[in-house]
Amino acid sequence: MTISPPSDPRTPDADGPESQRLYSVDSEGSPPSPSSGSSSGRDRGDETERPLPGTASGPRAEPREAVWRARAAKTGALFPGLALTAVAVAASLLVSRALPGASPAVVAVAFGVALTNLGGLRATFRPGLQFAARRVLRLAIVLLGMQIALPEVLALGWQALVVILAATGGTFLITRWLGARMGVNPRRSLLIATGVSVCGAAAVAAMHEVAGSDDDDVASALSVVVLYGSAAMLVVPALAGLLGLTPHQLGLWTGASVHEVAQVAAVGAAAGAGVLASAVVVKLARVVLLAPIVALTSVALRGSAAARTGQGTGQGTGQGTGRRASAGRRPPLVPLFVLGFLATVAVRSLGLVPAGISRTIPEVTAILLAAALFGLGTGVNLRELLRGGRSLLLGGAATAVIGVISLIGVIAVG
Repeated sequence: MTISPPSDPRTPDADGPESQRLYSVDSEGSPPSPSSGSSSGRDRGDETERPLPGTASGPRAEPREAVWRARAAKTGALFPGLALTAVAVAASLLVSRALPGASPAVVAVAFGVALTNLGGLRATFRPGLQFAARRVLRLAIVLLGMQIALPEVLALGWQALVVILAATGGTFLITRWLGARMGVNPRRSLLIATGVSVCGAAAVAAMHEVAGSDDDDVASALSVVVLYGSAAMLVVPALAGLLGLTPHQLGLWTGASVHEVAQVAAVGAAAGAGVLASAVVVKLARVVLLAPIVALTSVALRGSAAARTGQGTGQGTGQGTGRRASAGRRPPLVPLFVLGFLATVAVRSLGLVPAGISRTIPEVTAILLAAALFGLGTGVNLRELLRGGRSLLLGGAATAVIGVISLIGVIAVG
């Protein structure tokens, strides 16, 4: 039954927004009479009750309930992917313990690539895997800073710090230059440069957050880190013996040139406790440079994206503007996870972290990185990856560059 509002020239049209605000639609599609009108609606058995003061009415409460239901459904959709990630991380930890020098993160990304390319990945896993690849990754990068105590890094001396800075910065810039000359995708060469020059898989994942790269770029860079980092575990100690380097020099060269923290630790453990201590500290000094490198790259990409967007809007053709604006999406000026990384470095350096937590943080970080990189690995197209021969050449060249620069510095320091 339809009850029309009183006829009044001031009454807005029934299809207008004011009418929609005043009159709701009942279950039969008819608008009930307003509460401020005559009592005819109530006399005819209108079952609509007036809400109590301070409570939400039905039309307002329903959207709120719908929001909560949507959030609950979204949260529940994460569970299958996160459960799969937990299983993969557990397997990665077991494999890494059996194979010294193989970090759980690298093993996890291999599991992810194998799973998705063998057709064992269902669509129900995707939400949880994407959550691990982004949210968990950022948390892992933040906790990575908890392993770094600046007093220990500064104790290396200014000469060693100069060697570390020259090797890391020089390799990053030269690799970018070589990538352009070799025709490697700029985003991919950026990930390779970061992974080789800074700290392997963690650096690749961190730069991926701001570079606009895809999962195949990540897999290519990680392949380079694994391949040449593993080769460096054998080559660096052998060359150190031929060159007659002291244990201190071997530790400095290992930390300044080998890619993964786990690979550095494996070389140091094989060479002795003295080499292990200096190599790990030097490696963590390289990790400190992750924050400024990612932040400066983000600023540069932000500027280039703004320039492309300006060119797209300034040409006056509406057809290509949206595409350019979308492709030129500007990354954040300084990613929040980079600020978090710096904050945790400061907390650790000020001695505010209890010793028990400091011993536990590396294990927690390794687990989180393994989870994140497993999620990234599930997005890799292996056929596309195998066609990237120039990326492997670029990774080999970058590894040679950081090895030569750091060796020259180590010999010069003495």
